[in-house]
Amino acid sequence: MPAIEKTALIVSPTPDAEEAEALMRKKYDWCVLEEAETVVVLGGDGFMLQALHMMLDHGRILPAFGMNLGTVGFLMNIWDGKCDDFAKRLARAKPFAVSPLLMTATTMDDRVIEQPAINEVSLLRETRQTAKLEVSVNSHIKLSELVCDGVLVATPAGSTAYNLSANGPILPLGSDMLALTPISPFRPRRWKGAILPDSSRIEFRVLEEQKRPVSVVADQKEIRDIRHISIAKDPARTLTLLFDPEHSLDDRIATEQFVV
Repeated sequence: MPAIEKTALIVSPTPDAEEAEALMRKKYDWCVLEEAETVVVLGGDGFMLQALHMMLDHGRILPAFGMNLGTVGFLMNIWDGKCDDFAKRLARAKPFAVSPLLMTATTMDDRVIEQPAINEVSLLRETRQTAKLEVSVNSHIKLSELVCDGVLVATPAGSTAYNLSANGPILPLGSDMLALTPISPFRPRRWKGAILPDSSRIEFRVLEEQKRPVSVVADQKEIRDIRHISIAKDPARTLTLLFDPEHSLDDRIATEQFVV
């Protein structure tokens, strides 16, 4: 079997992904993850996020080429069901750099927790009571009281995910911007959110924290009962996604703006 040099396979534990894995392992030899310089991810967007976070957690960040065996597959390439000439396909792939956010949360019992986020950081009310939040940008208070179900900060790569479903803007890749999007805002009633430079530091202070508890979710990691959140781009780490030249993430984001 031909080998794909210094490339490891990471597979979602789903029947479709495991079936694709069997075909890929039948046609090619793969190296172990510890020796890899590139990874191929079989699964959906959620599993790709898990794989990227695993690399962030272990401090060994490798370029990732995903193939969609999930639902939407926004961060993935097309799975053709054959994987013929896959080594040539991988060699032709174009890299795209993604800068994650770094979220720093302080809880009501004064624990400080840091967590990276590739798509978005979202604050959500924990009870039937709406959340009340103070919103600051670069240490300047922009909203003294935002009453809402929640609010999120999304990267360009994540702007078509939860952010879009909350009526947030789609951000072109390379725009160096962040979307600040409210979730079901009640006051100020007419505030629809903001688009900010990705050099911004965005902070949220939870008001009436005992009566109106709030949780924060950084991609898939939830922290409950928070008091304060600080969000900024992580300058120390960059992720690399690999895409077929004819199926780039830039093109997909542009296309999403015309979907009705």
